[in-house]
Amino acid sequence: MRSSFHTYAEILDQTEVWAEALEVVRRQRAGLERLLEPRYEQVLFIGCGSTYYLSLSAAALFQQATGRIARAAPSSELLLNAPTVLTDGPTLLVAISRSGSTTETVYAAEQFRRRNDPVIAITVYGDSPLANLADLALVVEKGQERSVVQTRSFTGMYVAATALSLIAGGQEETLRSMSRLPEIGARLMRDYEALAQELGEDARFDRFYFLGSGARYGLACEASLKLKEMSLSHSEPFHFLEFRHGPMSMVNPQTMLVGLLSERHRDHEQAVLEEMQRQGASVLSLGEEGARVAFASGIPEEGRGVLYLPLLQLMAYYRTVAKGLDPDHPYNLTPVVTLNLPEATLKEV
Repeated sequence: MRSSFHTYAEILDQTEVWAEALEVVRRQRAGLERLLEPRYEQVLFIGCGSTYYLSLSAAALFQQATGRIARAAPSSELLLNAPTVLTDGPTLLVAISRSGSTTETVYAAEQFRRRNDPVIAITVYGDSPLANLADLALVVEKGQERSVVQTRSFTGMYVAATALSLIAGGQEETLRSMSRLPEIGARLMRDYEALAQELGEDARFDRFYFLGSGARYGLACEASLKLKEMSLSHSEPFHFLEFRHGPMSMVNPQTMLVGLLSERHRDHEQAVLEEMQRQGASVLSLGEEGARVAFASGIPEEGRGVLYLPLLQLMAYYRTVAKGLDPDHPYNLTPVVTLNLPEATLKEV
């Protein structure tokens, strides 16, 4: 299908960005290894909006891959409430921003530098304030976008964060297998775009819930945000088993439930989807195998997380267009959020 919207083109060509992200990490590997030496008490990932959700997923993946404490926080929390997210011990900061100019992220990184602890930046603009203040910047330039909504920039930066985590954890085989991601991602979009269009254009649905656990929770948050900000639809993310604890009361025949299935706990997660289906919900499951969208990638679970996103981005895109909205320019949103924060509100971390 042809489209005049930048968002559509940026979704379809994102696999080229994944390849560049892996090459950027390869070129910067020596510097990354020096910064990732296990001398830190914790690794903190920060971002705003989409990149906060990226941070949630990346921190979970980093801790899983390395066995070292990693957590995520909104940049504003590091900036304004640092004692709630930091200890006094040595910390490595990974700051993520598409533009590299988001006020909270830049200010938080600047203040963090006063601790004499290092900063890694992940962005798509190498001449940005964030990239310039970092000890090392992973710059995925092909992720730059003309649309307001993050699609290929998010997945490109997520691939870079995944590779960073695998290097820190010494998972060389999984890292090498990620070279197949662009080919597999392109195949999935070819094979399942019609399904994404069908579900996105289905006017029966008035509420969407995205379920993901572990490193997939941040991805569920991002998929939910894409649908919400582009199509102005009611959308919320939850951990799989948490959905039974209250939110399931919202399920009815107008519900679309999207499950990002894991490998290890697929039986428990599938049971949630089947239970909600009995309550009247429609279900879209994604996973390596045994799912409505089956990746069949052969890539270990830690390296294939990005594969969940392109079809969900396409579903959001098609719903937006079906509602007569502009996916490139959602209401009230701008590509970069810049704030005028009074100096009195800024505390040293």
